Amino acid sequence: MAKTKTTFFCQNCGAQFAKWQGQCTSCKEWNTIAEEVIQKAEKLSWKSSETTAKRVAKPQRISEISTQAEARLDTQNNELNRVLGGGLVPGSLTLLGGEPGIGKSTLMLQIALQLPYKTLYVSGEESAQQIKMRAERIQPSSENCFILTETKTQNIFRNIEEVAPDIVVIDSIQTLHTDHIESAAGSISQIRETTAELIRFAKETATPVILIGHITKDGNIAGPKILEHMVDTVLQFEGDRNHIYRILRANKNRFGSTNELGIYEMQGSGLREVSNPSEILISKNEEDLSGTAISATLEGMRPLMIEIQALVSSAVYGTPQRSATGYNAKRLNMILAVLEKRAGFKLGAKDVFLNVTGGITVDDPAIDLAVVAAVLSSNIDIAIDKRLCFAAEVGLAGEVRPVTRVEQRILEAEKLGFTAIVISKYCKIPKNNFHINIIKVAKVHDVVHHLFG
Repeated sequence: MAKTKTTFFCQNCGAQFAKWQGQCTSCKEWNTIAEEVIQKAEKLSWKSSETTAKRVAKPQRISEISTQAEARLDTQNNELNRVLGGGLVPGSLTLLGGEPGIGKSTLMLQIALQLPYKTLYVSGEESAQQIKMRAERIQPSSENCFILTETKTQNIFRNIEEVAPDIVVIDSIQTLHTDHIESAAGSISQIRETTAELIRFAKETATPVILIGHITKDGNIAGPKILEHMVDTVLQFEGDRNHIYRILRANKNRFGSTNELGIYEMQGSGLREVSNPSEILISKNEEDLSGTAISATLEGMRPLMIEIQALVSSAVYGTPQRSATGYNAKRLNMILAVLEKRAGFKLGAKDVFLNVTGGITVDDPAIDLAVVAAVLSSNIDIAIDKRLCFAAEVGLAGEVRPVTRVEQRILEAEKLGFTAIVISKYCKIPKNNFHINIIKVAKVHDVVHHLFG
């Protein structure tokens, strides 16, 4: 009989303890420590047989290591390719997290049906018939997609040996369990061990594996934090289930940038890629409304034109309200203080509400000037020309500061039909023949004078 050992894991953060205690000393949560029995048996390779010759790693000079980059696998999905950095890297492990019902399984099944490679879609949450019903809604037929409903990793690897897929999708990692661990599926030790087995399989066979993960009520991926350290890429699928747009971000990416953004539109036939997100982020109102301004921002390498909406009204209660959706509330307070101190606008006794349309969150400081313009427009109740956009940062002294890659922002504004863009006077622009009026300003006063005379 193999020896067994009882250990205690925090179900919130994954910290390990020798005995039970009321509070986790790592994450300070109460009553989250549970007992799990770990079987101390010799673990087999991911293959069912032990005939695989073990390779012993030897130290090499860094100059002797081959630098030939392996070709990435095209997912046939431009938005996902952009976020991944060009496609799936052979042997990589990608973790996709998101709220329940946001569309994680739909996105992965849609990609599995479109891929020209042999794909094995392993589901521990749905039956084969349920997956077939969803697949017929997305894409009626696919000869390269294999469906397996299984939760035991030993059986999954046995089927992988028979099918020999090019890509494996696991839905979801919290439903898997292995014989090497005696705890229940979804526990800390099971998640860690099943992920380790999948990593060994991916690295030994150069097969990319995509894991779907659940998230907690705080928005973090469920399971131990080490899960995110073990995988190569962590993707977050965001959005409001009451809205049709979904946003895909990379929180971690060993093979590309984490600044890229993918946008999808949820439809009855699946998720549609949004190739020009500026069209959905700018409203199509024909009327001239005060309190709206357009900003030229960047998400990774992609330029976006987003609409900033502001509402300034007299405070009904004693303390004025400051509310921001999709924008840093502390930065909004800073900009309002600059307008009060440097520009002379009395906003201290007024409620200010700010919203970035489209349900996205933007951290680019280049939208500061558009926030200033929207707030002042609502305060004075004078509409800003729809064909005018902004791209500049605002400093504490009321100065308008330059932002990076301003040329790319100007070209995007020109492509979308804007007639003028307001930027900092100190921006260095190459001498190109832009077909758009470039307005350069140095201080917030200059912006007020230009917009409202």
